[in-house]
Amino acid sequence: MTADIPFPKPKRPKFKFIDLFAGIGGFRLALQNLDGQCVFTSEWNKHSKKTYAANFGELPFGDITHAATKALIPQSFDILCAGFPCQSFSIAGKRGGFEDTRGTLFFDVAQIIQTHQPKAFFLENVKGLRSHDRGRTLATILNTLRDDLNYFVPDPQIINAKDHGVAQNRERIFIVGFHKKQQIESFSYPLPLDKKVPIATILEEQEVSVKYYLSTQYLKTLIAHKARHKNKGNGFGYEIIPHDGIANAVVCGGMGRERNLLYDHRLTHFKPITHIKGEVNRQGIRKMTPREWARLQGFPDTFKIVVSDAQAYKQFGNSVAVPAIQATANQMMKSLGL
Repeated sequence: MTADIPFPKPKRPKFKFIDLFAGIGGFRLALQNLDGQCVFTSEWNKHSKKTYAANFGELPFGDITHAATKALIPQSFDILCAGFPCQSFSIAGKRGGFEDTRGTLFFDVAQIIQTHQPKAFFLENVKGLRSHDRGRTLATILNTLRDDLNYFVPDPQIINAKDHGVAQNRERIFIVGFHKKQQIESFSYPLPLDKKVPIATILEEQEVSVKYYLSTQYLKTLIAHKARHKNKGNGFGYEIIPHDGIANAVVCGGMGRERNLLYDHRLTHFKPITHIKGEVNRQGIRKMTPREWARLQGFPDTFKIVVSDAQAYKQFGNSVAVPAIQATANQMMKSLGL
């Protein structure tokens, strides 16, 4: 392993895991922190693969829906991790089992669990999975995991990243399961930490580039957009987070960046370096930087950002919050005795 890889595998691993729909490696970072060894990774996005390789020294395999990719998975590992995308289940609820998941990415996860019979799995998804299709989608997933695959699956839990040491209000559904051979009949998700972390803790230490500051014209557009929605009774629009506040969830699309604006009066160079309409605003209003988004997701500053800002925002917006994953995985390790 070369010296410039920030996050090499542990020298004395306590368990093995695989990382599906890996993105930039949030699951891997969390489980490596618990002395886990990643023995297989799958991610199809070329930009995410570049970031993953820069930080872990390995290029992920491609599309996990392909049989050739599945064939590369080692026969034996302890934990399956997957932040699988949520797709509509075309016939969800009609039978409620394995057959209902065909044609979805969850089916590929279930197929791998069925083939390899790991000791446990850890799945993550958006909070909306719980209510998707009036709850039938989640019911189908749980029926598949419990009845068809024969795993003990405690009731999934909505975990908020802000309860686990990051300055971000980010709710996600966590689903863990244990093979019946493990004889585990109860599981406790991690309790919230008794501390709230403010946005001030993740801000850049030095003056940031003028490119992150909003133009006067763009600011006018955001103000008008918010006013239109307010008149309609909607709460949509930009938001400026106070330094003692907590960020809204970072997401890869829509108003993701505009919902997490900041006041930062350290700017000394107001000449634009990008093509903007109007001038740079003098109120100190700026977007967060990719590094600040990384910190909101619990990535250490040694994590390399090797892609454009646009791609970095997408990658961190799509990632898991590392401390919340790690806290839950730690509870799993205790249950498994690993």
